[in-house]
Amino acid sequence: MPGMNPSLRRWLQVSLFNLMLIALVGVIMRYKIAYSLPIVNQKYLLHGHSHFAFAGWITQALMSLLVAYLSEKGDTTAFARYRKILYANLVTAYGMLLTFPFEGYALLSITFSTLSIFVSYWFAVVYWRDLNQSLVKNTSHHCFKAAVLFNALSSLGAFSLAFMLATKNILPERYLASIYFFLHFQYNGWFFFACMGLLMYQLSKYGVADDQLKKVYLLFVAACVPAYFLSALWLPVPKWVYILVVIAVFLQLAGWWWLIRQVRPALPAIRKSIPLLSQRLFLLCCIALTIKLCLQAGSVIPSLSQLAFGFRPIVIGYLHLVLLGVITLFIIAYMVAGNCIPVNKTTAAGMILFTAGIIINEALLMIQGIADLSYKPVPFMSESLLGAACILFCGMLVINYGQRVPATSLPRREKF
Repeated sequence: MPGMNPSLRRWLQVSLFNLMLIALVGVIMRYKIAYSLPIVNQKYLLHGHSHFAFAGWITQALMSLLVAYLSEKGDTTAFARYRKILYANLVTAYGMLLTFPFEGYALLSITFSTLSIFVSYWFAVVYWRDLNQSLVKNTSHHCFKAAVLFNALSSLGAFSLAFMLATKNILPERYLASIYFFLHFQYNGWFFFACMGLLMYQLSKYGVADDQLKKVYLLFVAACVPAYFLSALWLPVPKWVYILVVIAVFLQLAGWWWLIRQVRPALPAIRKSIPLLSQRLFLLCCIALTIKLCLQAGSVIPSLSQLAFGFRPIVIGYLHLVLLGVITLFIIAYMVAGNCIPVNKTTAAGMILFTAGIIINEALLMIQGIADLSYKPVPFMSESLLGAACILFCGMLVINYGQRVPATSLPRREKF
């Protein structure tokens, strides 16, 4: 396809293959919950699933797209210079996938997860330097810098967790606080700001003023650090911290509202320029983000926060809402809109099937979470969630098959 970056296409196809493996592991975990599978250690497999999802899918895809940004800005050697970093991240991701399910937190898995963190540092340093050397600065640059900085910051939670596990001195509150610290600055830091940077770069092409986008960035970045305590309101936090958390919630809502307000005038031009499939995916992503922000706003009520974080289906549903509904859908929509990968009828069908799986999975988790609040079991819930996991895997299987067979391309509009 004209305009398609071959290096970006290859790396994104690798990332999509990794997402298919994540979906397959998800099927195995859901099967073990519904039926007997003694050979599998569920806790160990969960560690492999989550670590590989972060490093092998999201981080691999975002790193590739951020390097492509440099390439599009005129850096013709970007992919050649970042090849070692991208391969290093891929190796550590597969190292975690192949060790965690068999040994849990042990020598090899901790080694690969630690190396993965060092690779993120490597990428952050090199990418920060390249952004500083760019002649044209914009709000996307600020978002990308925030993204790599928060990615590095999240590692403090991982190191705290590793230290407790290594010394076998696990304090429940500190253990949970470390997990949520890592997750927060991955989800709401590295993932979110990398996606926002990519989005803002594209919106600037449609006449959205950079100074208005910078206001959105400032609102979200100011909220990021205090918003961590949204995940820790079950701890005895001082009153001033609680006030900061409430302010952070309002800053996030204000940032989202301001972004929508700036985008609305550009919508007619955007609709004419990108395929209908990506339009629908972006819309679902926006709905998911709105739900996420509203749930966060509700969690400032301490009793609701304690209730929500006390029920596993609610926590899992929220994490999947962000990882699948917001981040994954955004990346896939961005791929389609930017002509980053070949999109034919087979690939499009796979994306629709995968998206349906996300919606079904979230609906089931929501039903399970509400039922758990009243301590009422839902019949065949485990089997239903297994079915949703199978739909997700089948969707990814079709997407990957569509990348490898010749098929008639979908009608394309102007490049995003």
